[in-house]
Amino acid sequence: MKLEVSGLNSHYGPAHILFDVGFEVGAGEVVALLGRNGAGKSTTFRSVVGLVSQRSGQIRFDGEDVSRLPTYEIVRRGLGYVPEDRRIFTELTVEENFTVGRQPARPGVATWTPERIYEIFPNLGEMRKRPGGQMSGGEQQMLTIGRTLMGNPSLVLLDEPSEGLAPKIVEQMADAILTMKREGLSIVISEQNLHFAKLISDRAYIIEKGRMRFSGTMAELEANPEIRDAYLAV
Repeated sequence: MKLEVSGLNSHYGPAHILFDVGFEVGAGEVVALLGRNGAGKSTTFRSVVGLVSQRSGQIRFDGEDVSRLPTYEIVRRGLGYVPEDRRIFTELTVEENFTVGRQPARPGVATWTPERIYEIFPNLGEMRKRPGGQMSGGEQQMLTIGRTLMGNPSLVLLDEPSEGLAPKIVEQMADAILTMKREGLSIVISEQNLHFAKLISDRAYIIEKGRMRFSGTMAELEANPEIRDAYLAV
């Protein structure tokens, strides 16, 4: 397995947010972490990359226990993270944001260059010298993903990649994720949009109130309306 998470508990101060969360991601697999707003999806991602200090449990990446490593060490091992709030450098251009994210090539992992990223996000190729702060929300989302790819990760956590995007941009995002998968990347997306998740995902987990409630293929989820209604319906 590329990523194995087991017994993950996380707290923000006295608030217990995640309760024994566990999931797995195989090599070259796209896995969806589904749930309503506030279910614990973002906290799960932040905990995996070490951004939640009060956490316990085991996180294994490429067979190595990274549970106690600081975030920068986890990222250096090839685990990329695209946060929900994007966090681009607004005063830097597209090209400069890419330069900030650059890491050395990794054996056995696709090597990304700006030109390759422009192929999957043509919009960015047309605005290479534009500051990030002068781009639309969808373009900023593409920029954040591109900056993460410049780190040549073998697995990427994408937090709410379709949220707030126009339908046309959502289609572009789905195509880009499938291209990344064909390049051998393992990908975990957190989503509320079941339709978007079905377009790109092999398997799904559902989280509700910090606890895992479902694990299975997208076909199994599709065949289980009771689960969908209980944990995904608004």
